[in-house]
Amino acid sequence: MSAAPETPMVKAEAVSKSFGSNEVLKSITLEVKRGEVLCLVGPSGSGKSTFLRCINHLETVSAGRLSVDGELVGYRQHGDKIYEMRSKEAAKQRRDIGMVFQRFNLFPHKTALENVMLAPTLLKKGGRAALKQRAMELLDRVGLADRHDYYPAHLSGGQQQRVAIARALAMDPKLMLFDEPTSALDPELVGEVLDVMKELAVSGMTMIVVTHEMGFAREVADTLVFMDGGVVVESGDPAEVLANPQQARTRAFLSKVL
Repeated sequence: MSAAPETPMVKAEAVSKSFGSNEVLKSITLEVKRGEVLCLVGPSGSGKSTFLRCINHLETVSAGRLSVDGELVGYRQHGDKIYEMRSKEAAKQRRDIGMVFQRFNLFPHKTALENVMLAPTLLKKGGRAALKQRAMELLDRVGLADRHDYYPAHLSGGQQQRVAIARALAMDPKLMLFDEPTSALDPELVGEVLDVMKELAVSGMTMIVVTHEMGFAREVADTLVFMDGGVVVESGDPAEVLANPQQARTRAFLSKVL
């Protein structure tokens, strides 16, 4: 069930994450409204991917609160106490959050169509004919209907990543997370994946994108967040942040990537 329209799709309140003595996230506070696109940029090791993994509870937070569509992620609150969900409950909650990784993680022994159909089939989200039709529609949406019977080994990296996007969409997520989805691709294949992501943004999908593609961030994002050392250094309108960064650390980073 969806929360009220004014409820942020993602709300992070002083979220911290440590691995042993290494504090990777330090009191991250931000919001993403429904239908918005937020791009996270920053150097490697700044905590961007860890934050993304906390949003769908692939990593547990060490402190703070994370909510998606008004519900705590991975935890339940009873009175003043917060309890971690059982793994089966967390997995059920995770179905509403699509995630696309750097590596495509497709099943090599299954065709593009079978990869897209797999999760909805296992979760019995409809009859086989209806699920196949839906999967074909999603492959068509990412421009790969004519490759539905190809195995991953016979698809380019860009095509595999588009299949991975279609697979995430097959669960009808309310939120899509992208962890540097183009970083493993040859430069000439980047555009075809970004085009699919732009179409998703135009359709109103709420998205958080970890990326090094500054042109994409400038064109598509509603908010650009620069992270470094586990903290949000600067955030704001992408064109403004990119053209006129206020923080010296942001300026230093952008001088190397723009």
